[in-house]
Amino acid sequence: MRIGELSRRAGVSVRALRYYEEQGLLRPRRRPSGYREFADGDVALVARIQTLISAGLNTQHIAEVLHCFDEGGAGSVPTPTCAEMVEELAEARARMRNRIEDLSTSVELLTAIIDAAPEEDQDSPAAIGV
Repeated sequence: MRIGELSRRAGVSVRALRYYEEQGLLRPRRRPSGYREFADGDVALVARIQTLISAGLNTQHIAEVLHCFDEGGAGSVPTPTCAEMVEELAEARARMRNRIEDLSTSVELLTAIIDAAPEEDQDSPAAIGV
């Protein structure tokens, strides 16, 4: 598939896909015409990249983590090739857990404020999360 189709299927911009390629996260084949040719598995790979970016990893770390999975990083089976990264990955996981705790605390705080509001205010679109 070409880059525009991958963009639509993965829900990310063409610009982001080009950036991922520049960073070595995506490795499309090149047609003789110069067009990029992506595999169907690249949709799952882009989803994994997006998840790791959302979790706070930078593209350098993501490039290192992707080789820890089969299917070029898109698979679900970890390979034993990442033993050298265990400490660094454990630190990243701890940072993520701290962020989750911070977000949970924020949600609880906002819920308390919303719950304390007069009943008529709780039915507003903003209060119900619209």
